[in-house]
Amino acid sequence: MQDNKVVITVAVTGSIGDKSRHSDLPVTPKEIADSAIEACAAGAAVVHVHVRDPKSAEPAMALELYQEVVERIRAEADMVINLTTGAGARIVPDEAATVGIGQGSGWFSPAVRTEHIVKLKPELCSLDVGSINFGPRLFANIVPHVEEMAAIIQKAGVKAEMEVFDMGHIEIAKHLIKKGLADNPPIFQLCMGIAWGIPASARNMLAMKDALPADALWAGFGVGPTSFPMVAQSALLGGNVRIGFEDNFYLSRGVKAKSNAELVKKTVEILAALDKKPATPAEARKLLHV
Repeated sequence: MQDNKVVITVAVTGSIGDKSRHSDLPVTPKEIADSAIEACAAGAAVVHVHVRDPKSAEPAMALELYQEVVERIRAEADMVINLTTGAGARIVPDEAATVGIGQGSGWFSPAVRTEHIVKLKPELCSLDVGSINFGPRLFANIVPHVEEMAAIIQKAGVKAEMEVFDMGHIEIAKHLIKKGLADNPPIFQLCMGIAWGIPASARNMLAMKDALPADALWAGFGVGPTSFPMVAQSALLGGNVRIGFEDNFYLSRGVKAKSNAELVKKTVEILAALDKKPATPAEARKLLHV
């Protein structure tokens, strides 16, 4: 396979924001699937999937929502499907003298957070290996839970993409690999520019890359205005890339993208300027060993 092929992951919708921030943000299963299929036609080989409550647009975990998205995508496109397991790790403290878990929290067991992985068996799923302050919330991924989730994912025959938001998270991922809880070659997603995580910069991406195991496969992304610079940086360093409304709504300063497909098209243009090409879904499967 040509070594200039780059896997583009499209993250079509995340857990932050709603249609008040972007009128075309995918919310319903049909909107999420349609956006993924359009992005595939534009050059994305992998789709990273979150689901939302179709009425409130709030983050959701219902199996039937994931199932509908997966079935719709599989019926129309040969994309590699990557389902999130990040939902169910949100802690908002209450205001009691002895602080407890307050309203707006959703902290669930590893079995609940991976139920859709076991039942739907995507080729990939994300695994957030560490905790981070996330706005006013704590994104809580304690190591015993991460270990249990990794074991469940592995037993289901699904490959984990280990998401790391800071340098210490890479050490947790290495711990999972050492315990045999991550299949070789391991896959990493370098998540950069999220407030209170590692800032998105060329220097930091290089540092994270250099800290990975020698055989690791990896991709990197930045949020907001760092999104496209990190596409270029990741490709230059030999990594794959991620783009999408989960991370960024804008094509350029002040210009909102009309769709995830538009973001993917610009990503393809950046890769072309670097003499690189987007991998097809079939090529992505070989590159990612799934």
